[in-house]
Amino acid sequence: MDLRQLQQFLAVADELHFGRAAARLNMSQPPLSQAIQALEREVGAKLFERTKRMVKLSSVGRLWLPHARRAVEHVTSLPALAERLARGEIGYLRIAFVSTADYNQLPALISSYRSAYPNVELSLREATSDVQIEAILRDEIDIGVVIGPREAALHPQLQYVTLLREKLIAVVPDQWIRDRREGFGRDTVRPKDIFAAPLILFPRRSAPTFHDLISGYFNRHGADFLVHQEAIQMQTIIGLVAAGMGIALVPESMRSLERKGARYLALEGDVPEVETGFLWRNGDTNPAQQNFVRMVRNAACDDSCAV
Repeated sequence: MDLRQLQQFLAVADELHFGRAAARLNMSQPPLSQAIQALEREVGAKLFERTKRMVKLSSVGRLWLPHARRAVEHVTSLPALAERLARGEIGYLRIAFVSTADYNQLPALISSYRSAYPNVELSLREATSDVQIEAILRDEIDIGVVIGPREAALHPQLQYVTLLREKLIAVVPDQWIRDRREGFGRDTVRPKDIFAAPLILFPRRSAPTFHDLISGYFNRHGADFLVHQEAIQMQTIIGLVAAGMGIALVPESMRSLERKGARYLALEGDVPEVETGFLWRNGDTNPAQQNFVRMVRNAACDDSCAV
């Protein structure tokens, strides 16, 4: 059975007259009658009841008609569907992101993408940078939003673009400030006071670049780098700070995460910068992913190419 046979059935079902149906199909009546008979043999049932005066659908034909109509509509819509898929107007896109990205430019990018491509199915999940890299390489996600990897550490199958660079700030227990604990009674905090406090940080396996950024900050000042407590989610780290477990260094955009018991303070002196960017596979042919990457590149240029 092919599309032409279904279209012939629909024409006869709509016209209930072989002559008018043949004219609609730009064919003569005898071949149309033969085609319907062949279709009936193929499906194993009479689709029409015929007399010299009338043609009407059989009981099987009436039941089969809506299914045949849907099948024809579906098949005839396939070329337009393929064009929309090729343009990335429909499809799917799987994005993972580090917890810090939820507080910088990612929400605005997602919102812009959804506005531009409302019929693309988006799947979003939070994951650490190391988990994302493995997931991209296994084709489990299309885009990763990660703490920027060192260029030498970038996997050869991946591409990366920087979205944002921002300074680190300290998040400290609010109680320390209220108690005027030494070094924490102002709106800023000195490096030596950071180094003397219990540090809460991601494990290195989860965010090696971020971990190395913090350890390098300590090393440049000749301070001992000792991690008091580890956690893999930024919200958990800030929760531990609020509980008085220690201090943490976080991206400046985390100020938007208000947490009772935690206070954000600017760092004095030479302040490290953390980079957030996007990863994807080289040669990925998913048009929805390519549209998102184009949007990311434009956003990155808006930040770095501004005059």
